[in-house]
Amino acid sequence: MIEPLLPIKTETLYSLSKICWESSNWKNALDVICSEIRPYFIFDNLAVYLYDKTHKNLEIAFARATGRGKTREADVAWGENIINEVISKNRTILHEPSDSEEDRLKRPHLLAIPLQSKKAEYGVVVIIRFGTPLFTKDHINFAEFMSSQISSMVLREEREIIINQLQEHILTLQIQDDFISTLSHELKNPIGFIKGFTTTLLRSDTKWSPENQNEFLTIIDQETDRLKELIDNLLDSSRLQSGNTLLNMQLLRIDALLNDVISHARVHHPELQINLDIRQELPTFEGDPHRLKQVFDNLVSNAAKYAPGHPLNFRVFRETKGISIDVKDTGPGIPAQDLERIFERFFRSETHYNDTRGSGLGLFICKKIIEAHHGQISASSICGKGTTIHVFLPLNESQNS
Repeated sequence: MIEPLLPIKTETLYSLSKICWESSNWKNALDVICSEIRPYFIFDNLAVYLYDKTHKNLEIAFARATGRGKTREADVAWGENIINEVISKNRTILHEPSDSEEDRLKRPHLLAIPLQSKKAEYGVVVIIRFGTPLFTKDHINFAEFMSSQISSMVLREEREIIINQLQEHILTLQIQDDFISTLSHELKNPIGFIKGFTTTLLRSDTKWSPENQNEFLTIIDQETDRLKELIDNLLDSSRLQSGNTLLNMQLLRIDALLNDVISHARVHHPELQINLDIRQELPTFEGDPHRLKQVFDNLVSNAAKYAPGHPLNFRVFRETKGISIDVKDTGPGIPAQDLERIFERFFRSETHYNDTRGSGLGLFICKKIIEAHHGQISASSICGKGTTIHVFLPLNESQNS
């Protein structure tokens, strides 16, 4: 006796469609649908095959066993054989077994429906029953309806992934365009100074005093250093982004390293007040002294640029698994909408710092160096009250004990 299909009300179809359209994951939605449709459509196994671009064939993307398929030999049939026929004929295929086999698990009824408007090369849904009841015309119609819903979900999810990838690509291109524009401007400034003052010194119709010559040469020297720094940062960011930079790891003392950084900073930024607060004895740790000095030099340089006239405080303390260094200024702070992005490559805030020169590479380089040490770097800020950069450097296992 053929088991009748319960009548499906409009609200039931609406409910099933609603599940499909509201779900962000088609496999999760299909799990729910498999339970919801049991009163209207009885099946033992259900499999969804999708085209695999890598292997250029149909691969199983979803499989669920219920009822008789779940209790014994659930993998007795997933419809691998029938999908080739669906692909060749581009239509729904029904295979019904003969009654000669006594074991119903060995005589499955196979119903296979192509996905995406019967384009079977895209995918196939296979529905399996072990033994009776037979698939009726109403069963087949309902299965085709559900296959169209599955197809819509899969396509929508794939298109959302593509859209997100395109949006990320567009954002990357915009950031790179902004960077090229910024870098061009930043390169033109020192080159302009170098060219201008060199040309001035080379004029044959004017004699310059030794004081003037020394002033011009000092400017040329400073701008050459700045040009070198820009080029070094660009190369550094590329190497760190690709992971091709090797660290020269040594045993270090963080207090000695920071004292060196601060001594250097007081020469180059005499107007900047810098305080170092270390209230406990700290262990040595493994790190690259050159790279870590580069990080803290950059943080000092940022404070001098973005928080001029405000003191800079280093606070160092031991934690259970490492050493924390907080670098805090009391300057204008960073807007909340920019705070999460300041460590991105090429990013520069347009809110407060339009008149401050920079390439948007410094903090990105800092982040990559700290991550290469298996540490963490983050920032917190309150507009009008200042910014704190938090750096954590881990200790090895023997130092933690």
